[in-house]
Amino acid sequence: MGAPRHCAYRADRPVYQDGGMSYVVINVLTVPGGRGEVLEQRFSTRAGMVENSKGFEHFELLRPVEGTDQYLVYTRWNTKEDFEAWQSSQAFARGHGEGSARPAGDGPAATGSSIWAFEIVTEA
Repeated sequence: MGAPRHCAYRADRPVYQDGGMSYVVINVLTVPGGRGEVLEQRFSTRAGMVENSKGFEHFELLRPVEGTDQYLVYTRWNTKEDFEAWQSSQAFARGHGEGSARPAGDGPAATGSSIWAFEIVTEA
């Protein structure tokens, strides 16, 4: 991971020494019944692919507890540009390309995806 960002709080938001705020991207994955374990296994085999990217700060794969078939992939970045550079990288293509981390003939674990993007306003 990159160097830690030092944060001083204002009443309305954290302000980092570089003047910016972290950029959060949540990928909402629709995972049909019985494919959750497959998705989790695939993410575990890709461990380390994103962590070395410039501006990467944090990753979490969130499993639904009840009431939905959607997993959340939470990533936090130094800037929007850092996230976009990751999306354009060869590492991203390898991790998300056809045949990545899946046995031959095994279909996708997720049937749909949408991206939500946020700036952090406050954090504890």
